[in-house]
Amino acid sequence: MTRKDRLATRAVYAARIWSNAIWAAVIVAGALGFGVVGYMYFGSMGAAQAFANAAMILSGMGPLDRLETTAGYIFEGVYALVCGLLFFAVAGLVLAPMFHRLLHRFHLEDTADVPPRKA
Repeated sequence: MTRKDRLATRAVYAARIWSNAIWAAVIVAGALGFGVVGYMYFGSMGAAQAFANAAMILSGMGPLDRLETTAGYIFEGVYALVCGLLFFAVAGLVLAPMFHRLLHRFHLEDTADVPPRKA
């Protein structure tokens, strides 16, 4: 049985999940920071108000305050679209190790019945 024919250990699996979760948190924090800066610039908001608006958009709830400029509308629309797509990307990033392990387990079960090749 080669290394590729075995399921990863629980420690390796947990490390993969934690690694992907950390990357997901970094991506979400970066998107939130971008939104805060954008709301502070385009909406002339304070940090707390900009954070609340960016967090609401990022979570899919919608903005709290209206932006009054054309540039603000464009920023808010683009930010909302990016956050909507980011949801699926982060979900895929977090779930990828789980699906990989599940598919690998199914593959091991399929190949367990096949007799080894003779060299």
